[in-house]
Amino acid sequence: MKIGIIGAGNIGGNLTRRLTKLGHQVTVANSRGPESLSELVAETGATSALSEEAARGADLVVVTIPEKKVPNLAKGFLDGANNGVIVIDTGNYYPQQRDGLIAEIEDGLTESRWVSNQIGYPVVKAFNGIYSANIIDLARSEGAPDRMALPVAGDEPAAKQVVMDLIEELGFDAVDAGSIDDSWRQQPGTPVYGLVGNAHAVKLALAAAEHFRTTEWRA
Repeated sequence: MKIGIIGAGNIGGNLTRRLTKLGHQVTVANSRGPESLSELVAETGATSALSEEAARGADLVVVTIPEKKVPNLAKGFLDGANNGVIVIDTGNYYPQQRDGLIAEIEDGLTESRWVSNQIGYPVVKAFNGIYSANIIDLARSEGAPDRMALPVAGDEPAAKQVVMDLIEELGFDAVDAGSIDDSWRQQPGTPVYGLVGNAHAVKLALAAAEHFRTTEWRA
């Protein structure tokens, strides 16, 4: 699969490492430009690009940048992607720690619904609650007793299934967490956020979530 990754931080970098190793064709971009990605490119064999070009010809695009930077994505950055491109949003809203106040999210809009509205395209929420090192360190073969599970939320069943299949390929079990409007169950401060557990544990954590933001996760 041809995959574009916008954001080469901890999550984006380790997804680049894993996905290229699995044989996917990865183009990676960040806000500092292709030259800043020379080490990652040399390590992985990925291609570097400008952020507005990372989705060109892609079947799947991962947006893994700070929430506050989403509105700065180039208008039409998905225009060169393949028809039906799937977009994964890995982001989290950290108002006190990084992003400042985003009124719509504060008023109850889920983070990924806000991202979808900003880019004008549906997204699948995944990889937002896993520590970046675990993408490499905790990958396990199917059926392993200590295989970690990750929640996945999205409105389009076919797109969500592609993402869940990719997660399985990466060495994790995927748990359907419902629609994007249900994705509050995996936002920061919920029981599943940061959880290292199997599919049963993830399902229990999603069910135990309460629909409000604690003071720590509000502006």
